[in-house]
Amino acid sequence: MTKSQQTYGYSRKVLEVFKHPRNIGEMKNPDGLGKVGNILCGDLMWMYLRIAKNAKGEEYIRDIKVKTFGCVAAVATSSLLTEMAKGKTIKQALAIDKAVIVKRLGGLPPIKVHCSVLSSDALKEAVYDYYRKRGRKIPNELQLAHEHNEKIREGIEHMH
Repeated sequence: MTKSQQTYGYSRKVLEVFKHPRNIGEMKNPDGLGKVGNILCGDLMWMYLRIAKNAKGEEYIRDIKVKTFGCVAAVATSSLLTEMAKGKTIKQALAIDKAVIVKRLGGLPPIKVHCSVLSSDALKEAVYDYYRKRGRKIPNELQLAHEHNEKIREGIEHMH
């Protein structure tokens, strides 16, 4: 990336997505809600899901919203993740690779790569919440992600 393609270490694509984010906001009575944060940088993210079934009977993300309280990278990565996940089955959405998000944004400064993890964690937490509300069996990967997020949430609460 050349100097003219970036500003303050951010690619033009990151800045473009940050200035014009998609799927921003809240959702009343979401099917799933994921609340996550990063204790080190202070970023907070809430992700809302509306789940429906497609013609094959598979559950998919019909609508997705995100509320991000954080830096340029957190807003850009969460916006892009919502665009990539919308219309996908739950399994396809959970398989979205954080590295793909960063690549599609034209890269991130190394110190900001953790923001792509935060958006992925928010999606996992929202799906976890969806399954929990419906009394469904929680896949092991989602259970482990939830336990990790709970430890972080406890750390954030202790800071207040």
